[in-house]
Amino acid sequence: MDTAKIVRLVAVLFAVVAGLVAIPQSAVIIAVLGLVVGWFVEEDRRLTYMVFALTLALVHGALSPIPAVGGYLTDALASLSALATAGAVTVIVMTIIDRIKP
Repeated sequence: MDTAKIVRLVAVLFAVVAGLVAIPQSAVIIAVLGLVVGWFVEEDRRLTYMVFALTLALVHGALSPIPAVGGYLTDALASLSALATAGAVTVIVMTIIDRIKP
């Protein structure tokens, strides 16, 4: 298992747990983990990652009407959405830097 997979796995696990359990400063930790995850997105997968982040941000609340578990699923997906959005920021910055490099 390479470093990128380990970082992604740790970030996703933390985001899901933070969505289900109250963790102090979890939003800051998710944001930092998301920025790090964005660093490991391969150049040929950047567009796919951006579409994933945008789609997750748009639909993460769709499961809230499910009785008993909808709130938990929505909270977990909201944390994953925050993680992906922070990663998208890194992807955008890396894309800009790649375009202005000679």
